Amino acid sequence: MLLGTLIYGFINSCILALLALGFNLTFGISGVANFAYGAIYIFSGFLTWIILNSIGLPYLLSVVISILCAAIIGLLVYYIVILRVKGLALSEVIATFGLGLAIMELFRYFDFVGFKYTLPVFFDGSVGFGEVYVDYQRLFIALIAVGLTLFLYLFTRHSKTGLAFRAIAQDERTALTFGIDSDRIGALSMAFGAALAAIAAIVILPLGTIAVEGGYEVLINALAVCIVGGLGSTVGILVASVLIGYAQTFTANYLGPHWMMLVSLIAIAVVLTIKPSGLFSRQKELEERI
Repeated sequence: MLLGTLIYGFINSCILALLALGFNLTFGISGVANFAYGAIYIFSGFLTWIILNSIGLPYLLSVVISILCAAIIGLLVYYIVILRVKGLALSEVIATFGLGLAIMELFRYFDFVGFKYTLPVFFDGSVGFGEVYVDYQRLFIALIAVGLTLFLYLFTRHSKTGLAFRAIAQDERTALTFGIDSDRIGALSMAFGAALAAIAAIVILPLGTIAVEGGYEVLINALAVCIVGGLGSTVGILVASVLIGYAQTFTANYLGPHWMMLVSLIAIAVVLTIKPSGLFSRQKELEERI
């Protein structure tokens, strides 16, 4: 029982990290809290299903098209919506949340509900760790989470675009003096974040069905991880994913799966009360800003 909790707790932590990476990347670079993140996640799942089952394209091609479409949506959201309210944090939240709500409810309006909307797993079968069996798809999710984290680390330190990301995130005014276009970088960060949401959807959704309600759960979990770890902090995201991931797993095992979402909500409330900036945030503490 304990071994199973430890293994599935780690996998759940990887899932949470994968869900939060895109949201954290966008906020850390552009300062925009993209509340349409959960909707883009669900959009990517449904789009992959439509391309695969209605159009009949191969699975991998469907995946690539969905990721590209999600990135394009990220760009459009920035240029059409964010630029008009940039700098007004509350307006950014309201605009992106409203857009996300519209996207998800549009799928519901066109009757995308039921158990038939599922994505195939990438790898079938399972492997045993002692008496605990873990399916290959969950191991694949853990591998993707670790791989994406490593990729982002290398990308932001060894590529021209990645260095521009870091420059804007650290000091926008100084970056502007070096000729870096903050709007272009902000749009790219939104596109990257949306693409990461699509990747997360495509590898996680095969574990269950694609449901509109899942978009809200994804947004809450991503927010919980980012708020606990500290918005903009990659190290904080990883630590928070482990803390919340294991807390959710222990809660599911000993209290019931329906209590798992409550863990994320409690984590948000506790951290906002005790340390509003998060565990590893580079932002100033609330009392320092007042």
